[in-house]
Amino acid sequence: MEAIKRQPTDMKKYNKWITILSVAIPVVVAILFGVKIPNVAPLSFLPPIYATINGITAFLLVFAVMAVKKGNIKLHETLIKIAIACSVAFLGMYVAYHMTSDSTVFGGEGFIKYFYYFILITHIILSIIIIPFVLITYVRGITYNVELHRKIAKITFPMWFYVAVTGVVVYIMISPYYVH
Repeated sequence: MEAIKRQPTDMKKYNKWITILSVAIPVVVAILFGVKIPNVAPLSFLPPIYATINGITAFLLVFAVMAVKKGNIKLHETLIKIAIACSVAFLGMYVAYHMTSDSTVFGGEGFIKYFYYFILITHIILSIIIIPFVLITYVRGITYNVELHRKIAKITFPMWFYVAVTGVVVYIMISPYYVH
């Protein structure tokens, strides 16, 4: 059992950055999503890689929760940092793919089409909403505001986990329709 007994520090210096990043990331992604780089070969190899990264993120989150429940704060912190890095890597690859490739249209019909779009839309909405939650949760952890960290982590974990898992589901469902 590894217990860290430190006094909480003020989070105010982080709040400006949390706000800026929470707004800037979705805006920049939306802008870049509409930018097509001419005369560049499509990065068609990226979707299975970034889907795998989403899957890894889901596992990291589960292991991070297990570590903290066992009192291994250092391992928890390390796993969360890796999960954040995975999410950033995913985002970079996702944007790069869409800047070099046309969007793929889902070809399923009937119930499966509605299911796919429900998963896709909830995934996209929560992937935007989760940004400030992850940042606030992380900052509360690194500033040793343990009670506040635990409180928001109970909201952040299921949302982030859902986004990671549905990223894989969306990839699996649309992968048969990719142009090769």
